[in-house]
Amino acid sequence: MIKKLSLNSQIFIGAAIGIVLGLILNQLGQTSPFPRNLIYICDLLGRIFVDLLKMILIPLVFTSITLGIVNLRAHAQMGRVWRITMIYFLCTPALAVLLGLILANVFKPGVGVETVMFQDAVQSFRNMDQMTFAQFFKTFLGSLFMNPLAAMAKGEILAVVIFAIFLGAAMVKLNDRVKTVQNFLAEAFEIVMLIVDWIMKLAPIGIMALLAKLIATQNVGVLQALWKFVLVVVGGTLFHGLVVLPAILYFFTGIKPLYFFNHMKEALVTAFSTSSSSATMPVTLNCIENNLKVDKNIAGFVVPLGTTVNMDGTALYEAMAALFVANLVGIDLNITQQIIVFFMAILASIGAPGIPSAGMVTMIMVLQSVGLPVEAIALLLPIDRPLDALRTTVNVEGDAIGSLIVQKFSKPSPSPL
Repeated sequence: MIKKLSLNSQIFIGAAIGIVLGLILNQLGQTSPFPRNLIYICDLLGRIFVDLLKMILIPLVFTSITLGIVNLRAHAQMGRVWRITMIYFLCTPALAVLLGLILANVFKPGVGVETVMFQDAVQSFRNMDQMTFAQFFKTFLGSLFMNPLAAMAKGEILAVVIFAIFLGAAMVKLNDRVKTVQNFLAEAFEIVMLIVDWIMKLAPIGIMALLAKLIATQNVGVLQALWKFVLVVVGGTLFHGLVVLPAILYFFTGIKPLYFFNHMKEALVTAFSTSSSSATMPVTLNCIENNLKVDKNIAGFVVPLGTTVNMDGTALYEAMAALFVANLVGIDLNITQQIIVFFMAILASIGAPGIPSAGMVTMIMVLQSVGLPVEAIALLLPIDRPLDALRTTVNVEGDAIGSLIVQKFSKPSPSPL
């Protein structure tokens, strides 16, 4: 019996077919009916796939962020542990995003590549970009506070995120009186994740169609720009995982990085091979509790919460991807727009479930926040899975280091060294 190919393998095959088909169509040109009709079919299939991702984005972000905030209340009695954890979970993704933005501004992947595929979306961005700072700031604030139902209907992602935060905070305040609403949201989240799984099964076809159309109608230099982007992302992620996080660990706890990596290697290898921090969680807890001797109550709080809201690798990647797309379509994001990307990348990483490639759905949220073309994820999806393995490893590393730091500052404990 032939073993069914994994989704990862299907995506690679779909991407390869799309590239080959696109190159063939690029050579044939669009003067005869056959290439034109085939490009039209690819465009149609690609748009359906992108529209499906857009369709599920609002329910995913709304339920995920609301539940993430609500789930904190179960641990509110932990006091100091809770506060230290939240400070850590806010600071390390912020450092990751800052690193990603710096690298994207220094190396500028995508600059100089001419593309016409996204011209309609780019023109819309330029119209917005012509506003003065005061006009832009006023428009931006107006997009934050809207009728939540209207915001969901119009796909106004920023307003949905703000309402989800307010709703989650209100539910925490009301505690068990809103248990029914919490159960409803939890069940809705499970339904949404099942739909996400269905949509991702279509990813090989969608990626094939999007890439075929892109390469058939664009300069092949786009692929060269993509490789530069991959190298910059890998370099940035490795720097954060091998330099920034270990430095934070050593500075706050005195634990040497080699000691840490030696005792966490099983969890890190599992994270890399599964691309899922959720699937890795049992191994992560085992390494933290038994190898690094972190208190079970602290590990049991920090790791499950970190799997949902502490994703340094994802935050770094999504910030860099937004600037890459902007460079690719010839847009120079100003400081205000990059600040928006900074915060939205952090929020998107919080709203991304710990499963393979779920971050690609929330990537739409980051692109939309500054008016960049969502269709550009056609370029990002084929490279997402190998990069996902690396950033998931960094995500799990961040959770483990967070457990050690929280233990250090929440209760007296002997150093494992």
